[in-house]
Amino acid sequence: MAYSLAVAPAGEPRTWTVLDGAYATVLPVEDWLDAHRPLWSPNTVRAYTTALAQWWSFLEQRGEADRWREVGVPAVAAFLSWLRNSRTVEHAIAAAESAPSDATLEARLAAVISFYRWQADVHGVPVARRLLRGAPRRHPARGLLSHLDARRAPQTSSLVRVRRHRSHQRPPLLMPEQIQQILDACAVYDTATGQWAGNLRDRLLFATLAETGMRLGELLGMRITDFVMGRGETAYIEVVPREDNPNGARVKMMRPRRVYVSADLERLFADYVTHLACRAAEVGIAVTAEDPLWVNLDRPPLLAALRESTVRDKTEALRRKGIGPAGWTPHWFRHSHATALLLAGTAEWVVSRRLGHSHVQTTLDLYGWVREDEALRAAANWASYTSGWRVTDAR
Repeated sequence: MAYSLAVAPAGEPRTWTVLDGAYATVLPVEDWLDAHRPLWSPNTVRAYTTALAQWWSFLEQRGEADRWREVGVPAVAAFLSWLRNSRTVEHAIAAAESAPSDATLEARLAAVISFYRWQADVHGVPVARRLLRGAPRRHPARGLLSHLDARRAPQTSSLVRVRRHRSHQRPPLLMPEQIQQILDACAVYDTATGQWAGNLRDRLLFATLAETGMRLGELLGMRITDFVMGRGETAYIEVVPREDNPNGARVKMMRPRRVYVSADLERLFADYVTHLACRAAEVGIAVTAEDPLWVNLDRPPLLAALRESTVRDKTEALRRKGIGPAGWTPHWFRHSHATALLLAGTAEWVVSRRLGHSHVQTTLDLYGWVREDEALRAAANWASYTSGWRVTDAR
């Protein structure tokens, strides 16, 4: 059984590697990771090591770990079947109760193929040539002048596929009343005392996700100075790419942008920063504008940058209490944000730039169905829900 292990080399940020069944580093995987760590976020490294640890476990179970350079389509197809059957056998009469989703299987397959493509380019390992065909089997619909878009150049495709019915899949959403339920479960304002009751940090965190559509990694990489108060104008958040965040958070593709926010979120931020400053004074720790915005306030290490795992734990705790729909995650706020803006009549290119998509086509591919769904429009007053948001595109 191979393992994905978090390691913290001296003087370097935390990363992940893969150990085999004898607790030795899997050198081919480590070479591949070493070549990509400067380019990938820590979360990407962790996801890929998880996939490669499962692949190596599969090879060890078959007694083929030493023959990793010689596998082909049958082995990779058997790997997907092994994953579907809870990593026990390659073929089963009945489906496993905890079978991974198609999206998870696709991610695992993509990691294995990426590993072998690099091995082919650098070391001449022939596996990738066996797994890939020369051109896509079917081209998706292409827009006018799409031939000028470098992203649309013909690419090799995998001979092993995960069957998915994409046309019926839509990003999961949180309705306005569900978002409000989540926020109120974190903290509520007590008019009698004039104070917030509950965890104000968590309320601001989820409220910021809901109102900005930011990715969780972008949010956790914020510093206090990144939230710019309006001072008579519109407040905004600067999404700033950094590689030295103490919690390993990264901005996807390292693209900066500016996201305008409402006066309500600005007031909530001011209340939280005041609370943060008071807490820092209590424990005798100096706080500057360049310090992380999201920090531990109630448990050690005090004022340390919040990690993604802590937010996931908070989300799980809320789900256990029946707060929000089953299975929701922080990323659902992003889908809900984009949907709300489109239903409120915001132009697709504005939504694309606000979300930080590299191309407006990405926004259309994910949310093109929104304007046609009258049932969703009738389910909640989205226009009213977004009325206080500032979505001005500044750059």
